[in-house]
Amino acid sequence: MATAIPIEAAELRKRIERFQQVHDDIVRQVRRVIVGQGEVLEQVLIALFVGGHCLITGLPGTAKTLLVRTIAQTLGLAFKRIQFTPDLMPSDITGTDIIEEDPATGRRTWTFVPGPIFANVLLADEINRTPPKTQSALLEAMQELSCTVRGQHYKLPAPFFVLATQNPIELEGTYPLPEAQLDRFLFNTVLDYLSADEEMEVIDLTTTTHTAQVEPVTNAEEILEFQRLVRMVPIATSVARYAVELVRATRPGDPQAPDFIRKYVNYGASVRGAQFLVLAAKARALMRHRYHVSYEDIRALAIPVLRHRILLNFHAESDRLRADDILKRLLEVRPAPSA
Repeated sequence: MATAIPIEAAELRKRIERFQQVHDDIVRQVRRVIVGQGEVLEQVLIALFVGGHCLITGLPGTAKTLLVRTIAQTLGLAFKRIQFTPDLMPSDITGTDIIEEDPATGRRTWTFVPGPIFANVLLADEINRTPPKTQSALLEAMQELSCTVRGQHYKLPAPFFVLATQNPIELEGTYPLPEAQLDRFLFNTVLDYLSADEEMEVIDLTTTTHTAQVEPVTNAEEILEFQRLVRMVPIATSVARYAVELVRATRPGDPQAPDFIRKYVNYGASVRGAQFLVLAAKARALMRHRYHVSYEDIRALAIPVLRHRILLNFHAESDRLRADDILKRLLEVRPAPSA
């Protein structure tokens, strides 16, 4: 006689199936508009399911803005876009108080007018085009999910995601993001050029009368539930320890750091890097229909999670090494423990 599945287990299985169905539906809807960039799409969705923020780095014309807008539409969330410019002020992001006069009594009162930050998905377009003073207006929002205006504390709507884009070309008029702000991004996702066949597909989609329409497949409440579900994914102690060892190995002051880390790296990844690496691996496992985190999840996400958290020195610059080169070498010398 078969034993009955406990209600809790049956309910959990139902929620996992719904998560995987929504993930597949989102990918299907986005594919109507976006060609290729499968790894980028996966990383943005991981950030959404974890409750993190994503920095998207790519050359002009690689569909960064279109990708974010399309995903927001499929999620059924409130979407706002800020075009970052050198003259943008913090109040243009957070909102400001204005004086309003009551026509009946003539009494004047302060009224708060919310800025574009009061949305579920905020697209910070070309975030490196504005000075650090304005960039830092996002710091409190990204960490505390709130903002302070003239001493008044305002909670942001949940869920809240910042998807920021920046161009990697260092031109006059760009301001590198402060390290404290970079560390608040779960991923630094890099968009590269498409293959020739994919570019042909883009031409077919965008130079005819065809207009792609995407439909919402979920809502805010369900996404918050998915974020709680992701945190319930189990991870073995050995896998979690491997993630921590990888992050610690990026710090030149750590006794276990390889020689090339000591030579080329000034500062390694923070504890937040290890937290985000484990959380992202949990979401990736669930998105791939697995119920536990594997070493492969950790290794697959290590570079996009850590590439913006390590600060290279002049030796790396003189040898023309990038953060990705250092991290690839680290993964080679620190393979996953064998079964």
